[in-house]
This record gives sequence, C-alpha cells and structure tokens, in this order.
Amino acid sequence: MNAAALTTCHGDLRSEAAADRAVNETGTACTASAVPRRFGLLLRPWRVPRFAAWGLLLAVPLAGAQPATSSPPPDERFKADALVIAAHPDDETLIAGYLARAVLDEHRRIAVVFTTRGNAGQNLVGYEQGASLAEIRETEARAALATIGIRNVWFLRAPDTPAPEVHDVLRSLGAWNHGNVLGELVRFMRLTRPAVVITMLPDVVVGENHEDHQAAGVVATEAFDLAGDPTGFAEQVATPEDRLFYGNLMEGLRPWQPQKLYFFTDASHLDFVKGKGPEYATTAVSPSQQMVYARLAAREASFHRTQGDAGPPGDHALATGDMSAFEPPVRFVLGKSLVGGAPTGDVFEGTVAGPLAYAAVRGYQPSAKPAIELGGPWAFYADFWPAHNLDQMSQLLAPELGVGGGQNFSVPLLLHNGTDQLQTVTVRVQLPPGWTEVRGSGTYVVAPHESAPVQARLIAPHVARSEWQLVTWTAEAGGQPASTATLKVHVGAP
Repeated sequence: MNAAALTTCHGDLRSEAAADRAVNETGTACTASAVPRRFGLLLRPWRVPRFAAWGLLLAVPLAGAQPATSSPPPDERFKADALVIAAHPDDETLIAGYLARAVLDEHRRIAVVFTTRGNAGQNLVGYEQGASLAEIRETEARAALATIGIRNVWFLRAPDTPAPEVHDVLRSLGAWNHGNVLGELVRFMRLTRPAVVITMLPDVVVGENHEDHQAAGVVATEAFDLAGDPTGFAEQVATPEDRLFYGNLMEGLRPWQPQKLYFFTDASHLDFVKGKGPEYATTAVSPSQQMVYARLAAREASFHRTQGDAGPPGDHALATGDMSAFEPPVRFVLGKSLVGGAPTGDVFEGTVAGPLAYAAVRGYQPSAKPAIELGGPWAFYADFWPAHNLDQMSQLLAPELGVGGGQNFSVPLLLHNGTDQLQTVTVRVQLPPGWTEVRGSGTYVVAPHESAPVQARLIAPHVARSEWQLVTWTAEAGGQPASTATLKVHVGAP
C-alpha cells in the first residue's frame, strides 16, 4: 500500500463511504490485510487517530531502506556538570552564591531536583496552602533559579513533611515512599549525567534541621551509589523496542556513575564544617555580572515571596544594599570522591569528562552493638554512613540536638542484647542542673540477640543565654556498667 492509501485508511476511515473513496482513489481496499501488523498484532484502522498517521508511516520500513545501525547519543539538552538535590523550593538559597559563580562565571551546567514542592510551608502572600501553595512555590523556584542561569529544574512531588518536636529522617523517608523517590533520583542522575552531586547533609544538626533536608541527602547518596549499577532500576537502562514508535516502556537511559558527592547544611553553627570541604566567598565580584555574589544570591532568594526566611531577607537586601545576610561564605562537606583531590579543593577538581566505571559500595555490614545507643535517626546514620563509604561522617560531629528553654521533648534510645541469655538492663540518666526527666530511667528485659526501644522524655531548663549541655544515659546489666549514650543539647534562650 502506498503512503496515500495508508494515510487514507488510517486517517479518514470513519465510514463505509470513506472506505469506498479509498478504493476508488487508490485502488487499494482498506481491509485487515492492507493494514500493517506490529509485534504480531493487527493495528485496526478505526483505532488509529489522525495524528498518528505520520508516526505509522515513519514506523513502517520503506522498500529498499536500510535499518539504522547506530544508537543515538544521550540527549545533550539535559547534560549537567553538577546536579543539586534539595528538599524544598528555597533550600537552594543556602548555596545560591556558589551556584551563581559556577553557572555565570565558570560556565558550568547545573540542574536542580527538589524532592518536594513545599506544600506544607508558610505563605506570606495569601491564603493558598497545600496543593495550591505547591504550585506557587514551584513557580517561585523556577523564576528564582532562572536569575542565575539555571533552567533545568524538576520536582518529585514527595510530600512536604510537617515538622515534629524532634526531626527524624525516618519519618520523611516513610512519608515519601522511599523506594519511589530513590528510583526518581536514579533516573535524573542517568538523564543529566553529572560529574558532581550536591545535596543536603544527612545528619542531625542544631539549626533548622528539617527531616526532609536530611532525607534529601540520604536518598541522593543512595542514588549516587546506584545510578551506575545496571541492575538497579534496570527498566531505566533497558533499550526500548522501537524508539520511533509509541508506547515504549523501557527508558533507554545509560548507567551513570557520578564522581564526587558534596553536602551543604542548614546548621546554625558551622565550626564542624571548616576544613571538610571547599569554601566560596560571596563578597567577591562576579566578572560577568559586575556585582558581588551576595547580591546575586539575594536577588535569587527574593523570588521566594511566600517564604519568610528567603523572600523578605532578599527584598530587604536589595532595597537597602545591606547584603550581610547573604555574605557568609558557602561551605561544603566532601562526602566522597572517586577521582581523588583534596577535601578543600574546588568542587570540580579532578573530575573527568565521559563516563566513570561503576564503583560499588560495601553496603551494610553487621557489627557488634553497644548495650545502649541513641536510637531513631542517630542509630540509622551509624549504619548508613559506613554502608555508603562515608566513614568520615561519624567523626564530623558528636550527636547533637537543639531545643528551646523549657521544651518537653523525646529522645529515642535502643537497648541491645548480644548474648544468648535473657538480660535485665537498668537505665539511668545523668542530667545537668535544672533538667527534669519525665520518663526513660527504669528496668527493661531484653531478649537474647534482640533490641528494645526506649522512648525517653525530658524537659529542658529555662536559661538566660543559649548554651550547650550534656545528657548521658547509662545502661547496666548484671550489676556491671554496660555502656553509655551521650547527647549534646543546645538549649536556646528566649
């Protein structure tokens, strides 16, 4: 059947009259035998819409045509030198000064993925909340990032987790559907093929410390380690049956191993970051923009009008010329590098063009547990970091938490029994003056080779000025001290 007949049969066969016209005009009847088959299935003419006719023409080999023998390369429109993964629209403002430098003056290609759309945030502009606020915040983020030259921006639509009294990353991972978000991030790493991944610190810190921020860092780390493995989300790297036809379920991506992983943090104190990664001044002048990077960061933040910690400070800085809120340097922590380089070297130091061989991590390795340890996020990170070859993270800072004076809060503990016998464990807490224990101390029975959770609850004292204090729990079994778990608590003043 010639192209005219094929188009007539597929595009205009709505009635018997149309079929008659097809026979008269082309000499070919629109019968089942005249309609091509695909994958052994008959393509019924009445099921093929007009807009698909040209697609079918492309899909049907022409007489004498030679089949393509080369695979198309990855889509260069989405290639990135660095992929930034953050939790909420406006989290990128923490590093906007550096991103402006990288894009505008170093001509790096930067892409950004937000794991949520910020649907649980505040709104300083109007009443819109929930899904409506998410639409607004997505628009704000795209406009903000465009001011520093970043236009490849994606949102995963995981829920924005409301803040509890103590942020626990496991809450966010559960609310997000952990595996689904991981698959999405692996897809974006394979699509953008970055040398560098920049994400939020997977740790508990004194500061905003949002559990979604920690979760973004956790899943980004997992995706960093999985994107180069062709057996991870294998459907993403499977070759589509026919890319010129419709309905392919295989995605045709390539496995991709990023080279360097960096973290940034929302901590209120940054003493633990110094010397752990590169630092970029925001008071320097951008050669291309003829203004300091702090001003570029303020302008970027100003587009987040709904959010009190981004839009108003940006507006104020631009209106008054006071850039002090945006002048602290941008600091990173080097999570790991597969291409060497000094921890404080440039973000792109040592990176190479082209793909890198897949680098497997050691994964979880069972180890002896102490009789008592901090539970929840602290216990998770104690296993997570070594599993992903982030051994230095355990030395980055001691377990800490920030609370307000007079705050009633909980601390999860875990009791472990590594013996073959039932154990009776006595837990006691050592508190600084002014503290109150609501629950936690007591006697617990732990089965052989099992763990028992204890939910301690404390009330912090009111203090005249903010200060650090230590809280220690001791576990005793058989009358002998077993071990201790200590938490460094920052008690905030009014």
